[in-house]
Amino acid sequence: MRILITNDDGIDSPGIRALTDSLGDEHATVVVAPFDNRSGVSHAITADEAITLECREDSPVLAYACSGTPADCVFLGSTELCPRPDLVISGINHGPNLADDVYYSGTVAGAVEASLLGIPALAVSLACNHSDQLGRRYWESAAEIVRRCVAAAFEGLSDTTRYCNLNVPNLPLEQIQGVAVTRLGRKRICGRMVGEEGGGTTRYYRAWESPFETDRETIGTDIGAVHAGYASLTPLLLDRTAPVTPSLDWLRLGRLRPVNSAIGASRRIKRSN
Repeated sequence: MRILITNDDGIDSPGIRALTDSLGDEHATVVVAPFDNRSGVSHAITADEAITLECREDSPVLAYACSGTPADCVFLGSTELCPRPDLVISGINHGPNLADDVYYSGTVAGAVEASLLGIPALAVSLACNHSDQLGRRYWESAAEIVRRCVAAAFEGLSDTTRYCNLNVPNLPLEQIQGVAVTRLGRKRICGRMVGEEGGGTTRYYRAWESPFETDRETIGTDIGAVHAGYASLTPLLLDRTAPVTPSLDWLRLGRLRPVNSAIGASRRIKRSN
């Protein structure tokens, strides 16, 4: 199978090396990933400047460092740099992409871009604690879970109307309870803007704080599964359209007065006055 790998942590992330080590013997893998950290860029694309590429000669697989975003990397890798892949894997991200994180994540956006191109896609994150800087990172556990998902469930991943978001607990493989298919939970990002004045201007920086995870104990959510020791696999749809509710139903065009009739009625009112 041809697999394109990207991420938002940058091409030198140990998450990419873990994936190529795990998948490289069984699949034809190519890496196209940002030069450096592009976390939190979501689905941004480069539109007003040239994108540059650098082939990494020291990589065990064909690998390109890209000046663009994760979405740029997937587009270039899928359409210009190599034959169309059978699967795009975005990750392994350093830190979780759970619940509301998916809207900010460059890692998840890499999978979204692949789906928009009609390519099966999987976003992968290692749900480690960023505040524990010296803690062990079990990259190999996440990579092995990915390998097993690809081997056993590729047919389930191949529906390109959706993409999958995999979060793996930061645990030794033997301590992970299994893979749970989940829905997105919710969490409130707790943070504030800190201003710094100087030179007649004020610069603001976002100060991140621990999120209040509202669904940590909720069975069936991605947050709940990871905290219970399971790898969470969440299918997500490209189509974000919500069902029409009764409160919006009156807006249907068939129930609105024709524009010309409304204008005519307005003129008649003015003339009668």
